[in-house]
Amino acid sequence: MLHLDTGNTGFMILCSSLVMLMTPGLAFFYGGLVGRKNVLNIMIQSFVSMGWTTVLWYLYGFSLCFSGDWHGIIGNLHYICMRGIRLDTPSPNDTIPMMVFFAYQMMFAIITPALISGAFTNRVTFKAYMLFLTGWLTFVYFPFVHMVWGGGILQQWGVLDFAGGIVVHNIAGIAALASVLYVGKRRVLDRGPHSIPLVALGTGLLWFGWYGFNAGSEFRVDSVTATAFVNTDIAASFAAVAWLMIAWIREKKPKFLGLLTGAVAGLATVTPAAGYVSPTTAMFIGVISGIVCYFAVELKNMLHWDDALDVWGVHGVGGFLGIVLLGVFANREFNPAGADGLLRGNPTFFFKQLAAVLFSSVWAFIFTYAMLRIIDIFTPVKVDGQSEEDGLDSSLLGEHAYEYELEDLAIPLAKRAEKKPEEEPEPELAEVK
Repeated sequence: MLHLDTGNTGFMILCSSLVMLMTPGLAFFYGGLVGRKNVLNIMIQSFVSMGWTTVLWYLYGFSLCFSGDWHGIIGNLHYICMRGIRLDTPSPNDTIPMMVFFAYQMMFAIITPALISGAFTNRVTFKAYMLFLTGWLTFVYFPFVHMVWGGGILQQWGVLDFAGGIVVHNIAGIAALASVLYVGKRRVLDRGPHSIPLVALGTGLLWFGWYGFNAGSEFRVDSVTATAFVNTDIAASFAAVAWLMIAWIREKKPKFLGLLTGAVAGLATVTPAAGYVSPTTAMFIGVISGIVCYFAVELKNMLHWDDALDVWGVHGVGGFLGIVLLGVFANREFNPAGADGLLRGNPTFFFKQLAAVLFSSVWAFIFTYAMLRIIDIFTPVKVDGQSEEDGLDSSLLGEHAYEYELEDLAIPLAKRAEKKPEEEPEPELAEVK
């Protein structure tokens, strides 16, 4: 029975809007990181998820996540096309309507596969991406939502994931790695990032939306909500500064791009723990994530994995690290509905967290790699060399982000520099009478 609380309901509608804003933020973040000839292609992969994922979520996604149970892995089709969901249908939190719960969880579903697109930027055809989006949501994302949040096997086992360390960041980051290893390296060196200000704008939108992402995952307004909100900002800030300092020491200059990337790494890492730990712990999580994710990106570079926008190093490693650190630092004093971690004398919880994130990593990698192989049978996954040379904005979309490319302006500007201005005659002085 629904016991409507207008405060909780209004707050969750606001949080749903904040999480929705994260997907355009991701589009700007990724759009600034790529070269000028591929801006629209990477951005449309985020924006099309807003449309197509909503379609799938309405048709069957929400039902597979949150109705019934099949062997603890996936739900059933009871809520197909929102069947039976009415004004008074309660959500798992009976103070907010199911309609609001449906919308909030849909925003998570929208952004998660869009995260993966940063790894294989400039290399994948749009048709293959649409098939990938459909298959990955159905066989990776929806099962893990059910297993962790929908009453499935991991939730029954006692695994905790406050806002998506496994469900969002870990499986997306591992899927990104599988995609990179399958698709291979870019043939053409992309001149990116082409606009760090766009990356900064995207980071700001992501950071702002992340308050709804984490604080909203309490599904009510209480002290845990406030703690999750504060922890989100603390972890992001300490991670940003940690990444900045490491880059400054190793690269001899403070890099703005490093500061921005570090903030996102901190946000991703604290996500599973935001509502289960203290602000002091969030500080440690931020510092650890800034350091570990920085060196994960360095490792990726050493191994020559062409993860173009560091999705594995930031989201895959960050999500994995956050789940493990939750197993270490979880504290029931800050959330009685949570658990105590390793440092509070509960090694069992720590090993459950570790086992769960290892399981999610293996599942996401195998299913993603296999899915790409199957898609490749029906339509080419990787673009041809000429399309990559021309840029995917023009070759796939027939559009351009900017009216002129820098190369188009180079010759006219050079000719203008060579042309000597004509000497103008000196003005004659008027005769003074």
